[in-house]
Amino acid sequence: MQCFTIARVLVMVAALLAGGLPAVPASADEPVKIRLGTLAPKGSSYHRALQEMAEKWRAASGAGASFIIYTDGTQGGEADMVRRMRVGQLNAALLSGVGMAEIDKGVGAIQFIPMLFRDWAEVDYAREKVRGALEQRLAEKGFVVLFWGDAGWVRYFAKDPAVHPADFKRTKMWVNANDTQQSDLMKSMGYQPVPLEVTDILPGLQTGLITALPMGTFYALAGQFDTVAKHMLDLKWAPLVGGAVLTKKSWDAMSPAGRDALKAAAQQAGAKIRERGRQEDQEAVEAMKKRGLTVHAVTSEVEGEWRKLAEEAYPKIRSEWVPAEIFDDVRAAVQEYRKQHAK
Repeated sequence: MQCFTIARVLVMVAALLAGGLPAVPASADEPVKIRLGTLAPKGSSYHRALQEMAEKWRAASGAGASFIIYTDGTQGGEADMVRRMRVGQLNAALLSGVGMAEIDKGVGAIQFIPMLFRDWAEVDYAREKVRGALEQRLAEKGFVVLFWGDAGWVRYFAKDPAVHPADFKRTKMWVNANDTQQSDLMKSMGYQPVPLEVTDILPGLQTGLITALPMGTFYALAGQFDTVAKHMLDLKWAPLVGGAVLTKKSWDAMSPAGRDALKAAAQQAGAKIRERGRQEDQEAVEAMKKRGLTVHAVTSEVEGEWRKLAEEAYPKIRSEWVPAEIFDDVRAAVQEYRKQHAK
């Protein structure tokens, strides 16, 4: 189902394509100028954390250094931002796991394995276990990881009450317009995918073109999807994860002091984003409940049905969406954590 790669929904929320930007100066003699793109809304906790990081870096880098943050998807979707970094129009971005997987598929191991994680402690443990390998894979593609972050859990929203996996077979489920692989998987499992651009999600819900979608709660609130899809299944399907990356070319152009300052500021920003994102996950649910959202609890029996559905897709995820070795390492890390914390 679309849920297997749900973080692709993060190319929503005002993902407006911007015109081309002039290339970032490459001369080592010129002050470093950082242009960072993000889908995060202006004024959000994500934006504020990035601003703090930028100010600390500018203060340490001296006169002429600049750090511009483009919010609200004004540089396009995440694939667009990755492309812009590769051609020098941007040199940094705050991305979801989907955007980072555009650089290297290994990052998808944290986000694309549904029903693997029970809580944030397991996510943190597994991410730390594979972080070195993921950062090396990204470095080989020309990118430096500034920090890792996350933005809550993916849950299911629907226009009518739906709790069991079978209930969603009666819905028309949103899938990204370009994700033919996901559509094929959904059809093979008996679901009805409806490919749409992310900017068409709300109109699609309003007209009945789609009747259900998997979505992070923060983005459901921001996109007002809950005003039409008024039912949410309280199932932690998968975590929304990601991080901030900088091109290695720009990293190498900095002075050692500038690199140290940026790395230190970035680690602080990442910690704030993780903490605040997890708080906002539940805050968003409460805010949507106040404007009419019905939340459906999940029994152990229902959870088992969803886990069975997820595990049926694991072989395909492992073989096609996530490199096998990283997939196996993440699953092993979760099992290791549970053994260490068994009651």
